[in-house]
Amino acid sequence: METKWLEDFVSLAETRSFSRSAQLRHVTQPAFSRRIQALEAWAGTDLVDRSSYPTRLTPAGKTMYDQAIEMLQSLQSTRSMLRSHASADKGMVGFAVPHTLAFTFFPSWVSQVQEQFGNFKSRLIALNVHDAVMRLVEGGCDLLIAYHHSSQPFQLDASRYEMVRLGQELLAPYCKPDDKGQPLFSLPGTPGQALPFLAYGPGAYLGRVTELILKEASMPVHLERVYETDMAEGLKAMAIEGHGVAFLPYSAVRKELENGRLVPALPEGSTQFQMPMDVRAYREKPTGKDASKSVVQALWSFLQQQAAEQEGADAD
Repeated sequence: METKWLEDFVSLAETRSFSRSAQLRHVTQPAFSRRIQALEAWAGTDLVDRSSYPTRLTPAGKTMYDQAIEMLQSLQSTRSMLRSHASADKGMVGFAVPHTLAFTFFPSWVSQVQEQFGNFKSRLIALNVHDAVMRLVEGGCDLLIAYHHSSQPFQLDASRYEMVRLGQELLAPYCKPDDKGQPLFSLPGTPGQALPFLAYGPGAYLGRVTELILKEASMPVHLERVYETDMAEGLKAMAIEGHGVAFLPYSAVRKELENGRLVPALPEGSTQFQMPMDVRAYREKPTGKDASKSVVQALWSFLQQQAAEQEGADAD
Protein backbone atom coordinates (compact mmCIF):
# COMPACT_ATOMS: atom_id res chain seq x y z
CA MET A 1 0.00 0.00 0.00
CA GLU A 2 1.34 3.43 -0.97
CA THR A 3 0.78 6.64 0.99
CA LYS A 4 -0.26 8.44 -2.18
CA TRP A 5 -3.27 6.09 -2.37
CA LEU A 6 -4.35 7.38 1.04
CA GLU A 7 -3.82 10.98 -0.08
CA ASP A 8 -5.86 10.30 -3.22
CA PHE A 9 -8.64 8.73 -1.17
CA VAL A 10 -8.77 11.65 1.29
CA SER A 11 -8.99 14.06 -1.63
CA LEU A 12 -11.83 12.05 -3.19
CA ALA A 13 -13.70 11.91 0.11
CA GLU A 14 -13.46 15.68 0.44
CA THR A 15 -14.20 16.73 -3.16
CA ARG A 16 -16.66 13.88 -3.90
CA SER A 17 -15.49 14.07 -7.51
CA PHE A 18 -13.05 11.79 -9.35
CA SER A 19 -12.32 14.44 -11.99
CA ARG A 20 -11.76 17.26 -9.50
CA SER A 21 -9.53 15.14 -7.27
CA ALA A 22 -7.50 13.93 -10.25
CA GLN A 23 -6.92 17.57 -11.19
CA LEU A 24 -5.89 18.52 -7.66
CA ARG A 25 -3.56 15.52 -7.46
CA HIS A 26 -1.94 16.38 -10.82
CA VAL A 27 -2.76 13.04 -12.41
CA THR A 28 -5.05 11.87 -15.21
CA GLN A 29 -8.50 10.68 -14.19
CA PRO A 30 -7.92 7.08 -15.39
CA ALA A 31 -4.69 6.90 -13.36
CA PHE A 32 -6.45 8.38 -10.33
CA SER A 33 -9.26 5.82 -10.61
CA ARG A 34 -6.73 2.99 -10.82
CA ARG A 35 -5.08 4.16 -7.61
CA ILE A 36 -8.42 4.26 -5.77
CA GLN A 37 -9.13 0.74 -7.06
CA ALA A 38 -5.68 -0.37 -5.87
CA LEU A 39 -6.49 0.93 -2.38
CA GLU A 40 -9.80 -0.93 -2.44
CA ALA A 41 -8.02 -4.10 -3.51
CA TRP A 42 -5.60 -3.67 -0.61
CA ALA A 43 -8.51 -3.06 1.82
CA GLY A 44 -10.45 -6.01 0.43
CA THR A 45 -13.71 -4.09 0.14
CA ASP A 46 -15.40 -1.25 -1.75
CA LEU A 47 -14.64 2.14 -0.24
CA VAL A 48 -16.55 4.27 -2.75
CA ASP A 49 -20.21 4.03 -3.72
CA ARG A 50 -20.02 4.51 -7.49
CA SER A 51 -23.79 4.34 -7.96
CA SER A 52 -24.29 7.82 -6.50
CA TYR A 53 -23.41 11.27 -7.72
CA PRO A 54 -21.74 13.19 -6.24
CA THR A 55 -19.51 10.33 -5.17
CA ARG A 56 -19.97 9.14 -1.61
CA LEU A 57 -18.17 6.71 0.65
CA THR A 58 -19.40 3.30 1.71
CA PRO A 59 -19.52 2.59 5.47
CA ALA A 60 -16.11 0.94 5.09
CA GLY A 61 -14.93 4.01 3.20
CA LYS A 62 -15.96 6.32 6.05
CA THR A 63 -13.91 4.22 8.44
CA MET A 64 -10.97 4.26 6.06
CA TYR A 65 -11.24 8.05 5.70
CA ASP A 66 -10.91 8.58 9.47
CA GLN A 67 -7.99 6.17 9.65
CA ALA A 68 -6.30 7.66 6.57
CA ILE A 69 -6.40 11.16 8.10
CA GLU A 70 -4.86 9.82 11.29
CA MET A 71 -2.16 7.84 9.45
CA LEU A 72 -1.18 10.73 7.20
CA GLN A 73 -0.99 13.14 10.13
CA SER A 74 1.17 10.64 12.03
CA LEU A 75 3.50 10.23 9.05
CA GLN A 76 3.77 13.99 8.64
CA SER A 77 4.64 14.43 12.31
CA THR A 78 7.23 11.66 12.12
CA ARG A 79 8.82 13.22 9.05
CA SER A 80 9.00 16.62 10.74
CA MET A 81 10.70 15.08 13.77
CA LEU A 82 13.18 13.19 11.61
CA ARG A 83 14.01 16.32 9.65
CA SER A 84 14.60 18.27 12.82
CA HIS A 85 17.10 15.62 13.91
CA ALA A 86 18.74 15.19 10.52
CA SER A 87 21.89 17.07 9.88
CA ALA A 88 20.24 18.88 7.06
CA ASP A 89 22.89 21.39 6.17
CA LYS A 90 21.29 24.81 6.40
CA GLY A 91 23.17 25.86 3.29
CA MET A 92 21.80 22.97 1.21
CA VAL A 93 19.13 23.81 -1.37
CA GLY A 94 16.87 20.92 -2.36
CA PHE A 95 15.60 20.89 -5.96
CA ALA A 96 12.82 18.64 -7.27
CA VAL A 97 13.33 18.43 -11.03
CA PRO A 98 11.67 16.29 -13.74
CA HIS A 99 14.09 13.80 -15.28
CA THR A 100 14.53 15.60 -18.60
CA LEU A 101 15.50 18.90 -16.98
CA ALA A 102 17.65 17.10 -14.42
CA PHE A 103 19.80 15.61 -17.19
CA THR A 104 19.93 18.58 -19.53
CA PHE A 105 19.00 22.01 -18.18
CA PHE A 106 19.89 21.75 -14.50
CA PRO A 107 23.69 21.13 -14.55
CA SER A 108 24.52 24.09 -16.82
CA TRP A 109 21.93 26.31 -15.10
CA VAL A 110 23.50 25.71 -11.67
CA SER A 111 26.93 26.56 -13.09
CA GLN A 112 25.65 29.82 -14.59
CA VAL A 113 23.86 30.82 -11.38
CA GLN A 114 26.89 30.10 -9.20
CA GLU A 115 29.10 32.27 -11.41
CA GLN A 116 27.00 35.30 -10.43
CA PHE A 117 25.28 34.37 -7.17
CA GLY A 118 28.14 32.45 -5.60
CA ASN A 119 28.57 28.82 -4.64
CA PHE A 120 25.83 26.99 -2.79
CA LYS A 121 25.24 23.36 -1.93
CA SER A 122 22.45 21.62 -3.83
CA ARG A 123 20.54 18.38 -3.58
CA LEU A 124 18.90 17.18 -6.80
CA ILE A 125 15.79 14.99 -6.59
CA ALA A 126 14.98 13.70 -10.11
CA LEU A 127 11.37 12.54 -10.53
CA ASN A 128 8.56 12.41 -13.05
CA VAL A 129 6.63 15.69 -13.37
CA HIS A 130 3.73 14.65 -11.13
CA ASP A 131 5.96 13.40 -8.33
CA ALA A 132 8.21 16.47 -8.59
CA VAL A 133 5.18 18.73 -8.09
CA MET A 134 3.98 16.59 -5.19
CA ARG A 135 7.45 16.77 -3.61
CA LEU A 136 7.05 20.55 -3.48
CA VAL A 137 3.47 20.34 -2.19
CA GLU A 138 4.49 17.88 0.52
CA GLY A 139 7.42 20.03 1.64
CA GLY A 140 10.09 17.64 0.42
CA CYS A 141 12.15 20.23 -1.47
CA ASP A 142 12.96 23.92 -1.44
CA LEU A 143 12.42 24.60 -5.14
CA LEU A 144 10.65 22.86 -8.01
CA ILE A 145 12.04 23.43 -11.50
CA ALA A 146 9.74 22.40 -14.34
CA TYR A 147 8.61 23.15 -17.85
CA HIS A 148 5.53 25.31 -18.30
CA HIS A 149 3.18 25.73 -21.22
CA SER A 150 -0.10 27.63 -21.00
CA SER A 151 -2.00 24.57 -22.25
CA GLN A 152 -0.59 22.41 -19.42
CA PRO A 153 -0.46 24.60 -16.27
CA PHE A 154 0.21 23.29 -12.77
CA GLN A 155 -2.74 23.72 -10.42
CA LEU A 156 -0.71 25.32 -7.63
CA ASP A 157 -2.47 27.70 -5.26
CA ALA A 158 -1.12 31.18 -6.06
CA SER A 159 -1.76 32.29 -2.49
CA ARG A 160 0.62 29.59 -1.23
CA TYR A 161 3.21 29.23 -4.01
CA GLU A 162 5.21 31.69 -6.07
CA MET A 163 6.99 31.35 -9.38
CA VAL A 164 9.93 32.83 -11.24
CA ARG A 165 10.80 32.32 -14.90
CA LEU A 166 14.29 30.92 -15.52
CA GLY A 167 14.32 30.79 -19.30
CA GLN A 168 12.75 29.24 -22.36
CA GLU A 169 13.13 25.93 -24.20
CA LEU A 170 12.05 24.95 -27.70
CA LEU A 171 10.45 21.53 -28.20
CA ALA A 172 11.02 20.37 -31.77
CA PRO A 173 11.45 17.16 -33.85
CA TYR A 174 14.88 15.63 -34.40
CA CYS A 175 16.30 12.54 -36.08
CA LYS A 176 19.54 11.01 -37.30
CA PRO A 177 21.09 12.52 -40.45
CA ASP A 178 21.94 10.56 -43.56
CA ASP A 179 25.41 10.43 -45.15
CA LYS A 180 24.87 13.88 -46.64
CA GLY A 181 23.79 15.44 -43.35
CA GLN A 182 20.14 15.57 -44.34
CA PRO A 183 17.40 14.22 -42.04
CA LEU A 184 16.59 10.55 -42.48
CA PHE A 185 12.96 11.45 -41.75
CA SER A 186 11.36 14.77 -42.53
CA LEU A 187 7.95 15.91 -41.32
CA PRO A 188 5.14 15.85 -42.22
CA GLY A 189 5.55 12.45 -43.95
CA THR A 190 3.09 11.13 -46.54
CA PRO A 191 -0.08 9.01 -46.37
CA GLY A 192 1.71 6.14 -48.07
CA GLN A 193 4.87 6.40 -46.00
CA ALA A 194 4.27 7.37 -42.38
CA LEU A 195 7.38 8.36 -40.45
CA PRO A 196 8.49 6.18 -37.48
CA PHE A 197 7.52 8.11 -34.36
CA LEU A 198 9.46 7.87 -31.09
CA ALA A 199 6.82 8.99 -28.61
CA TYR A 200 6.41 9.83 -24.96
CA GLY A 201 4.36 7.47 -22.84
CA PRO A 202 0.74 8.29 -21.91
CA GLY A 203 0.48 11.17 -19.46
CA ALA A 204 4.05 12.45 -19.92
CA TYR A 205 4.19 16.26 -19.79
CA LEU A 206 6.31 16.62 -22.94
CA GLY A 207 4.03 14.12 -24.64
CA ARG A 208 1.04 16.39 -24.05
CA VAL A 209 2.93 19.37 -25.50
CA THR A 210 3.97 17.23 -28.49
CA GLU A 211 0.32 16.33 -29.06
CA LEU A 212 -0.51 20.04 -29.06
CA ILE A 213 2.19 20.72 -31.67
CA LEU A 214 0.78 18.04 -33.97
CA LYS A 215 -2.80 19.16 -33.37
CA GLU A 216 -2.01 22.78 -34.26
CA ALA A 217 0.05 21.92 -37.35
CA SER A 218 -1.15 23.64 -40.51
CA MET A 219 -0.83 20.41 -42.52
CA PRO A 220 -1.62 16.73 -41.94
CA VAL A 221 1.15 14.82 -40.16
CA HIS A 222 1.76 11.16 -40.92
CA LEU A 223 3.46 9.32 -38.06
CA GLU A 224 3.50 5.71 -36.92
CA ARG A 225 4.27 5.18 -33.25
CA VAL A 226 7.07 2.58 -33.09
CA TYR A 227 8.48 3.22 -29.63
CA GLU A 228 7.53 5.04 -26.45
CA THR A 229 9.03 5.95 -23.10
CA ASP A 230 8.51 8.70 -20.53
CA MET A 231 12.20 9.65 -20.72
CA ALA A 232 13.40 12.22 -23.25
CA GLU A 233 16.92 10.79 -22.91
CA GLY A 234 15.54 7.41 -23.98
CA LEU A 235 13.91 8.93 -27.05
CA LYS A 236 17.11 10.77 -27.90
CA ALA A 237 19.14 7.55 -27.75
CA MET A 238 16.72 5.86 -30.14
CA ALA A 239 16.75 8.85 -32.49
CA ILE A 240 20.57 8.84 -32.57
CA GLU A 241 20.44 5.17 -33.65
CA GLY A 242 18.14 6.09 -36.54
CA HIS A 243 14.91 4.52 -35.25
CA GLY A 244 12.69 7.52 -35.98
CA VAL A 245 11.62 11.06 -35.14
CA ALA A 246 11.56 12.33 -31.55
CA PHE A 247 10.29 15.65 -30.19
CA LEU A 248 12.95 16.86 -27.77
CA PRO A 249 13.85 20.03 -25.83
CA TYR A 250 16.76 21.98 -27.30
CA SER A 251 18.90 21.60 -24.15
CA ALA A 252 18.65 17.81 -24.54
CA VAL A 253 20.06 17.83 -28.08
CA ARG A 254 22.37 20.86 -28.17
CA LYS A 255 25.58 18.81 -28.13
CA GLU A 256 24.23 16.28 -30.65
CA LEU A 257 23.30 19.10 -33.04
CA GLU A 258 26.80 20.55 -32.71
CA ASN A 259 28.52 17.24 -33.45
CA GLY A 260 26.10 16.24 -36.20
CA ARG A 261 24.59 13.17 -34.51
CA LEU A 262 21.10 14.69 -34.77
CA VAL A 263 19.43 17.18 -37.11
CA PRO A 264 15.99 18.80 -37.15
CA ALA A 265 13.48 16.44 -38.76
CA LEU A 266 12.15 19.27 -40.93
CA PRO A 267 12.61 20.61 -44.43
CA GLU A 268 15.37 23.22 -44.49
CA GLY A 269 14.12 26.61 -43.31
CA SER A 270 10.85 25.28 -41.92
CA THR A 271 9.57 26.70 -38.63
CA GLN A 272 6.64 24.28 -38.36
CA PHE A 273 6.20 21.69 -35.61
CA GLN A 274 7.98 23.61 -32.84
CA MET A 275 6.71 24.90 -29.50
CA PRO A 276 8.41 27.23 -27.01
CA MET A 277 8.05 26.37 -23.32
CA ASP A 278 9.04 28.29 -20.21
CA VAL A 279 11.38 26.81 -17.64
CA ARG A 280 10.10 27.96 -14.26
CA ALA A 281 11.04 27.64 -10.61
CA TYR A 282 8.38 27.36 -7.92
CA ARG A 283 8.53 27.50 -4.15
CA GLU A 284 6.19 27.69 -1.22
CA LYS A 285 5.94 31.26 0.07
CA PRO A 286 8.10 31.57 3.18
CA THR A 287 6.62 32.13 6.62
CA GLY A 288 8.23 32.91 9.95
CA LYS A 289 10.53 35.64 11.15
CA ASP A 290 13.70 33.85 9.97
CA ALA A 291 12.50 33.16 6.43
CA SER A 292 14.51 36.04 4.93
CA LYS A 293 17.81 34.75 6.39
CA SER A 294 18.06 31.47 4.51
CA VAL A 295 20.23 30.72 1.47
CA VAL A 296 17.01 29.68 -0.29
CA GLN A 297 15.58 33.17 0.20
CA ALA A 298 18.78 34.77 -1.03
CA LEU A 299 18.82 32.52 -4.10
CA TRP A 300 15.14 33.22 -4.80
CA SER A 301 15.71 36.98 -4.61
CA PHE A 302 18.61 36.61 -7.04
CA LEU A 303 16.45 34.62 -9.48
CA GLN A 304 13.69 37.22 -9.26
CA GLN A 305 16.18 39.97 -10.06
CA GLN A 306 17.53 37.98 -13.01
CA ALA A 307 14.01 37.44 -14.36
CA ALA A 308 13.17 41.13 -14.02
CA GLU A 309 16.35 42.12 -15.85
CA GLN A 310 15.58 39.65 -18.64
CA GLU A 311 12.03 40.96 -18.99
CA GLY A 312 13.42 44.48 -19.24
CA ALA A 313 15.90 43.40 -21.92
CA ASP A 314 13.14 41.63 -23.86
CA ALA A 315 10.98 44.77 -23.69
CA ASP A 316 13.81 46.84 -25.19
